[in-house]
Amino acid sequence: MCNERKTGICLNVNPARPGAAYGYVDMGGWIGGQAEYVMVPFADFNLLKFPDQDQALEKILDLTMLSDIFPTGFHGAQTAGVTTGSTVYVAGAGPVGLAAAYSAQVLGASAVIVGDMNAERLAQAKSFGCETVDLSSGNDLPDMIAEILGEPVVDAAVDAVGFEARGHGEGAAEAPATVLNDVMTVSRAGASLGIPGLYVTGDPGAVDEAAKKGRIGVDLGTGWAKSHSFTTGQCPVKKYNRQLMNLILADKAHIAKALNAKTISLDEAPESYKAFDKGAATKYVIDPHGMVA
Repeated sequence: MCNERKTGICLNVNPARPGAAYGYVDMGGWIGGQAEYVMVPFADFNLLKFPDQDQALEKILDLTMLSDIFPTGFHGAQTAGVTTGSTVYVAGAGPVGLAAAYSAQVLGASAVIVGDMNAERLAQAKSFGCETVDLSSGNDLPDMIAEILGEPVVDAAVDAVGFEARGHGEGAAEAPATVLNDVMTVSRAGASLGIPGLYVTGDPGAVDEAAKKGRIGVDLGTGWAKSHSFTTGQCPVKKYNRQLMNLILADKAHIAKALNAKTISLDEAPESYKAFDKGAATKYVIDPHGMVA
């Protein structure tokens, strides 16, 4: 897999299943990625070396985004086929969605629309030039997109929400297939869909017995009829992080600002998780040793 640049589905690191990484949910039996020290398997391959230490330290908060969130968002945008002049819909204004929206701009999109129900997160998307749609309004998504673009479809779409999706409208309940069905509905025929949003094989807290086993009501007929292509799975970070590093070091990507990144200590992590779970428009960076300026 690594020779094919498919580093998100390593077959050897964790024996439980392909893709294992430092306690990542539903990716094997290891725990403990957020700690004072972490063992890095195959470190000669996995670690990214910055060319100049002083230059890197000046942009270290942006560079911390290379470990996961920036490549993941970029992967979502690229696998959705975003290119020069594309119109793009990104579902979800959490850190992955914001990184995907920012990446779509880097890739040359003409318009990037971000959908969410959290006003603070939508405001963060607007802060770097995105259009937004408020899914709590209850209005039809294609109609809201048409108000912005003049047509109810986009060239490319990204699902940055995953299995904990909710239906539309204020106070909507969990409905895990909502975003997948949305992105198929609003993507033009022949479009590609990037799906970095997480879907799991088991969710004990899901709304019904099928969803508890990772089986959700996706309207695959719509995607099939429109000849959509889907890219799923954990991001192959090593495929992207050197080039994205170069963008940051060249002062052409300011991803930490776009994500409203904030450093915290390891002791602050539990409270920060609670704030994030309530919808804080912040990407928290755990910095156990006070190394990130």
